Amino acid sequence: MSTVSTRATSDLCEIFEPVSLETKRDLRGRLVEVAGLSEIFKVLSDETRTEILYLLSLRELCVCDLAEVMEMSMPAVSHHLRLLKALRLVKYRKAGKQVYYTLADDHIVGLINRAQEHFEEER
Repeated sequence: MSTVSTRATSDLCEIFEPVSLETKRDLRGRLVEVAGLSEIFKVLSDETRTEILYLLSLRELCVCDLAEVMEMSMPAVSHHLRLLKALRLVKYRKAGKQVYYTLADDHIVGLINRAQEHFEEER
């Protein structure tokens, strides 16, 4: 059963032909594969946190080094690091009174690199 859309525009279908019930169930079931991804993208949507991740992809840094490089207060940097740590994007190690941060793994570097490649394509 097809019906013509009442509002035909170049970015909308002109004819409504929904997928089969089986395809719909299959696709809907696949949505669980992206559960939680929006949280990572929300965290990455903040430029400061993306900058922190980028710097940590280059080398291990302590909070005071990050604060100095980014010209921010240590409490502000710590706040961002807590959010990144909660999503398991960064990890830390203590050395005396210093706390050094690194990326939890290379996955986030790959994500940042792909985003950079995409951004550069548009220029």
